[in-house]
Amino acid sequence: MGDEQRAVPGTPTGAPGPSPARASVEAVFREERGRLLASLVRRFGDLDLAEEVTSEAVEAALVRWPVDGVPDRPGAWLLTTARRRAVDRLRRDQAYAARLAVMQVEADRSDPAPAADAEGELPDERLQMFFTCAHPALAADDRIALTLRCLAGLSTPEVARAFLVPPATMAQRIVRAKKKIREARIPFRVPGADELPERLPGVLQVVYSVFTEGYAASSGVHLQRWDLATEALRLARILHRLLPAEREVTGLLALMLLVHARRAARTGPGGEIVLLEDQDRARWDRPMIEEGSALVVTALTGGPPGAYGVQAAIAALHAEAPDLTSTDWPQVVALYEVLLALTPSPVVAFNRAVAVAMRDGPQAGLTLLDDLVGERQLRDYHPYSTARGDLLQRLGRLPEAAAAYRKALTLAGTEPERAHLRRRLAEVTEVTEVTEIMGVTEPGSEPRP
Repeated sequence: MGDEQRAVPGTPTGAPGPSPARASVEAVFREERGRLLASLVRRFGDLDLAEEVTSEAVEAALVRWPVDGVPDRPGAWLLTTARRRAVDRLRRDQAYAARLAVMQVEADRSDPAPAADAEGELPDERLQMFFTCAHPALAADDRIALTLRCLAGLSTPEVARAFLVPPATMAQRIVRAKKKIREARIPFRVPGADELPERLPGVLQVVYSVFTEGYAASSGVHLQRWDLATEALRLARILHRLLPAEREVTGLLALMLLVHARRAARTGPGGEIVLLEDQDRARWDRPMIEEGSALVVTALTGGPPGAYGVQAAIAALHAEAPDLTSTDWPQVVALYEVLLALTPSPVVAFNRAVAVAMRDGPQAGLTLLDDLVGERQLRDYHPYSTARGDLLQRLGRLPEAAAAYRKALTLAGTEPERAHLRRRLAEVTEVTEVTEIMGVTEPGSEPRP
């Protein structure tokens, strides 16, 4: 994850560097865990059992590989070992085996298992796992937690850190989600062509929610959490590889690439916020921008545009502009209007208003923002108050700007955001104090007596 090395379960924190064999296990585990887990769930129908025998297979590899050497097909070795452990366990617990057999028969009726690879290679059944983890019967937070646990391969403590909750709380949440899958007999399968349009948006929303939390953390000491954003991007790449013909999957991957490409320039040396207009665009990841821009073309070709494709097109206009003023703001506004028609929401309307301010000036943008003042979804959305403060400041309405910044300060979740707002508040407060002392009339105010 990012710059951190994720340990295989059982690796002590702070231990000396891994041996070559352990490093090989860790590399295989990071790359293959989702596929391994999906294959075992498909075979045995139980997520808990699959996780347990996966861990046992990894521990066995840590014992055998230093002696026998790393096998030619390490993923297949882990799968074979895990399957044997699962069969042994089911032989010891006949009641458990019988219950799983019933569930497996039901699953096979709706989605027959693929033929086994002649070489014993690890099949890729992660798409089924995506739809299982993001099933609408699960609570929204549980879907994200389960996806991070099963497909991104994060440990329960790592998922807990992602949600900023205690590990025990997250463990209960994951157990609850697994229990719901088991008791509701949620099928481990890819939805049929008639169901896919209804179910796919839920999967995309889970992946994008993880990315959003990584790109702009909701709370904590850091503005960005590169570990989460990187994991979400990896999940989006997997999903795109599994569903290459789905244009909204392509659009989501394009959007994430184009946004993530700006990560290095979004914060300063001390973690402080660097606004888009002040970012050093030479630090943007150009190969990532080129990849994302190419995917935008694919996402918008061949039919009506989707919401992620349109957002990716907006991100491409930002990423390809040499500076803020050179951005094609008329096109950005037009794309937000398309997005507003596709997914009407106060947040989209808010973003369109900000773009209008860049195209037509601060008063035009402020008028649109004021039209949204009664929207419940924006009431606790600090970017709304921050944007109002900025536009009011540009218009010279400093006391009103200060009030907007103070409100945003009460809503901001991360320390860098709060520090940025404190600086903006100090700017307008100091200017207001100076004008009052000097008796200078502010634009729009009544003359002093």
